[in-house]
Amino acid sequence: MTFKKDFKQQMVPEWEKEYMDYECLKKILKEVKSSKKAKDRDNKHLQHKFSLERAFSGIHLQHGSNHQNDEGIGEQVIEVKTLEIDVDGSKELFETKLNEERGEAEARFLQKLDEELNKVNAFYKEQVEAVKHEATLLSKQVETLVALRVKVKNLDPASSCQSKFYCLKSEVEYAGLQQIRLSGEDNMYQNHRQKDPTVDSEVDPVQQTNRSTHHEEEAHSNYNRRDPMEILEHVKIDDALQSPISTVKNVFTDSNDNNQLSFNKEELKKVEKQLRLVFVEFYQKLLHLKDYSFMNLSAFSKIMKKYEKNASRGASREYMRVVDNSYLGTSDEVNFLLEKVESTFIRNFSHSNHKKGRKLLRPKMKRERNRITFFTGFFSGCLVSLIAATILRIVSQQLMEKKVGTFYMENIFPLYSLFGYITLHMLMYAANTYFWRRYRINYPFLFGIRPGTELDHREVFLLTTGHAVVAVLCFLINLQLEMNQPNRSYKTAAELVPLSLIVLVILITFCPFNIIYRSSRFFFIRSLFRCICAPFFTVTLMDFFLADQLTSQFQSFRSFVLYICYYGLGEHSRRENKCRSRGIYNVQYFVVGVIPYWFRLAQCMRQLYDERDIDHAINGSKYLSTIIAMVIRTTFETKKAMTWKVWALISSAVAILLNIYWDIVKDWSLLQRHSKNPYLRDKLIVSHKSVYYIAMVLNIVLRISWMQLVLELHWKPLHRVAIITLISCLEIIRRGIWNFFRLENEHLNNVGNYRAFKSVPHPFSYHDDDGNDKDE
Repeated sequence: MTFKKDFKQQMVPEWEKEYMDYECLKKILKEVKSSKKAKDRDNKHLQHKFSLERAFSGIHLQHGSNHQNDEGIGEQVIEVKTLEIDVDGSKELFETKLNEERGEAEARFLQKLDEELNKVNAFYKEQVEAVKHEATLLSKQVETLVALRVKVKNLDPASSCQSKFYCLKSEVEYAGLQQIRLSGEDNMYQNHRQKDPTVDSEVDPVQQTNRSTHHEEEAHSNYNRRDPMEILEHVKIDDALQSPISTVKNVFTDSNDNNQLSFNKEELKKVEKQLRLVFVEFYQKLLHLKDYSFMNLSAFSKIMKKYEKNASRGASREYMRVVDNSYLGTSDEVNFLLEKVESTFIRNFSHSNHKKGRKLLRPKMKRERNRITFFTGFFSGCLVSLIAATILRIVSQQLMEKKVGTFYMENIFPLYSLFGYITLHMLMYAANTYFWRRYRINYPFLFGIRPGTELDHREVFLLTTGHAVVAVLCFLINLQLEMNQPNRSYKTAAELVPLSLIVLVILITFCPFNIIYRSSRFFFIRSLFRCICAPFFTVTLMDFFLADQLTSQFQSFRSFVLYICYYGLGEHSRRENKCRSRGIYNVQYFVVGVIPYWFRLAQCMRQLYDERDIDHAINGSKYLSTIIAMVIRTTFETKKAMTWKVWALISSAVAILLNIYWDIVKDWSLLQRHSKNPYLRDKLIVSHKSVYYIAMVLNIVLRISWMQLVLELHWKPLHRVAIITLISCLEIIRRGIWNFFRLENEHLNNVGNYRAFKSVPHPFSYHDDDGNDKDE
């Protein structure tokens, strides 16, 4: 792998613009190389001309020294100046000048190089200052956790510790947090030593050691003289890992009372879990900063070597000396914090088990498995064969021309269409993950998926083909038993095949064993639970993203109602289709159709309550209009009255217009009048702008196709099933297109704020005697 590809692959996607622009510098170097070749050709032509003239005059040239001067190797050909624009010298700018005149491309290269070095240094320093501040806050959180642990331990009758003060002091000493507090003093001394190299020569090494030891002992003694029990006097708990029950309690009771410490083991476990997540995310941030520094230093080294080769100048060593002495090359705060955070985490969260602590802190790297490719190909071949066999079976038996075949397709096919909808949606998601990775959209972070557990397009496609093979195989078995066996017992067995299939899918989804991507299945179940309990949870991106997927699967929800009627009311054994004549079925048909839209409406209500943003109210009105349109349209389907048809047309048109506007303008942020890209947006990930125009047109057309369900004239029953299935599939395809551009827009907004890590709230908040929260 070339350095250019490796550099691109190792970038943090949200910081991509803040890395050194390696590609742009390489392009300028190509211009430098071409201009140097042209100049060398002119020089060679002149030298040849002069050599002929001097040969006739008897004068011989000294080629060695002139060649060395022309190459300029070993000479100081550049001069780098450091400009301090702050009084304390905390911000530096670098400016490089050539000691002799060369081409315009070379001067432009050095100017761009300085700009990139200044940009990288400023961003790195800003991020390091932020993590230093966060480390201070985290130190205070761990201090409170240790105090809470000892308090809970002392209240436990089984505890053998008798002295509260002694136990707490020993626990806090063992935590080793005073080392993190000293990081600021150590770094200030280190930076001062870097700015003034005479410090090391003027101060005796023994005196330096004594001074450092004195500072540590003084801080340690001051820390231990403080009464540790004072730590818990002004502390409240912020429950970020909320549940529906805790949310309801917060609504009906005083939040201040709920946040008071109760000193029990359950409370301690919640705090430890939340603070462990904070540590893991903070550690990942430090690792990314370390990689950021290393990759940019490597990029400057590589580009300077290419410059030295193309321009024949020995400037690499001189410029890299400046880069190594810059903040990017000399700052060691990140490495220091990595060591201290790791040691603190191991002591406090893994019982000093280094192997377990490092395993929890460090991200798991996914391994590419060849068996995934093998099984995907195997299932794909099986799927094509089964589909071909099913089509041949239907055509050879002339199933569509027989009464029994029509009955079968009207009653059994809708049961299997549920699995077709799921398969198509999984296929679209596999395509989404492929293009998200291709265009470096960090979907695992945006969705809040634990690193190393996300599914890529190969794994999603494997699940898709496996699910499709099982569904088509069951459909073919059902068809075989239905058409060829006159015995009623076989027909009953055939009717139970789709029920067995849905039971199998549910069992696999909720299987507690570590098979078939358990972490992803449980992540999906948790997200689905949060959608169901929408008003009681703070809404995250994954919550409303999944709820939006469910709105495109409203026909699948109605298929569940058909299962309940067909098997729960015994329709399968009587070989009858009287579900629509039953009042309970029609009620369920009404209710189930609007359930996914209710999820989104409830989420919008919760977002409006949390953020006080009027856009969430407008978004909620969009889903409310869709619910109204669904109810009126369903009423029209059952009563077939002209009045209901008119109301269905009006309500559906209003809902479609609101949805189209929100999809394109809000969710995709397109159709911006003053954008530099006409009627798109300023920032685009896909280079071909036509893709966005095509996506907008497709979104409008596929949204309007929903109206066909209202404009049904005199459809035959079989045609009606086919039309409903087709429109439902088109809606799933539209949702797959929506997914890519929705997450692209979210990624660009996130990149603008450089949010590359999950924001996990700290479990403890601090307040004074008046009840006012202190700023941290």
